[in-house]
Amino acid sequence: MLKQLIKGMATFVPGAYTAFSRKRTGGTDSARYCYSVWLRFMVLAHENGLATNPGIIAELGPGDSVGIGLAALISGADKYYAFDVVEYANRERNLAVYDELVKLFKNEEDIPGIDEFPDVIPHLDSYSFPRHILTGDRLQRALNDDRLESIRRSISSMNKTGSMIHYKAPWYDADVVETDSIDMIFSQAVLEHVDDPEFAYEKMHQWLKPGGSMLHSIDFRSHGYADEWNGHWTYSDFTWKLIKGNRRYTLNRLPHSRHIKFMKELGFQVKCDLGNRLPSKITLRDLAPRFSYMDERDLTTSTAFIAAVK
Repeated sequence: MLKQLIKGMATFVPGAYTAFSRKRTGGTDSARYCYSVWLRFMVLAHENGLATNPGIIAELGPGDSVGIGLAALISGADKYYAFDVVEYANRERNLAVYDELVKLFKNEEDIPGIDEFPDVIPHLDSYSFPRHILTGDRLQRALNDDRLESIRRSISSMNKTGSMIHYKAPWYDADVVETDSIDMIFSQAVLEHVDDPEFAYEKMHQWLKPGGSMLHSIDFRSHGYADEWNGHWTYSDFTWKLIKGNRRYTLNRLPHSRHIKFMKELGFQVKCDLGNRLPSKITLRDLAPRFSYMDERDLTTSTAFIAAVK
């Protein structure tokens, strides 16, 4: 814990917070990563009876590029909203990722699997290119040269009238999406970082059309803020405040059951809940008072893929 406390308190030093807030996030600067995430989402959506050809999509926390959203646009979506806390993505990186993604789709490359991205969820039974979803006819329409050029132009004209891409950071400062207007919302290892997840779920419920879906990959692990993978649940509120320091975001420490609770209270129907579990050296007796409601499943659920419908 001492190491984590020192790092947290160091963020109060002038200049340390600024340096942290602009740190790259990792992941979406790789086209293969973005391709893998989007196609995994599509496979699981199909397996759970959800729409796999959404017209208007939104992503929470795209990170270093808007690559996952670009993969969605390439495969047929019409408009993409990207919402982040800090503006990480830039034009040059987005264009580089986009050009590589186009090649992957044109070649109908298999989905990069656990050998290449072992920590990415959801895991699949098969990583073959999903031709049952991205059929020949669909790909022919989606990969039309004029359409691909329109997406490429949109990367350079984000937020302008007529652009297919709208990027907002910080996303919570403006009500930029019409109520009941989004077909699908997704996030990859983001919802564990949102300071007010209940508010985020309320906004997603507001934005989604009736029957619209959301797909979220959530990582409940300590992200290095504790020595044990689930040790962050043992910290008191005061200790956690010191560890969090002056960082713009860290973890909300919300366990699996609370995400499900928020969804159901808003009226979402959970269609898929695939949790991965790890052994725990920590017992329920070790948990901080604020987490006394947690059960054994919460304590040992390290990651989860959750899909739900409004």
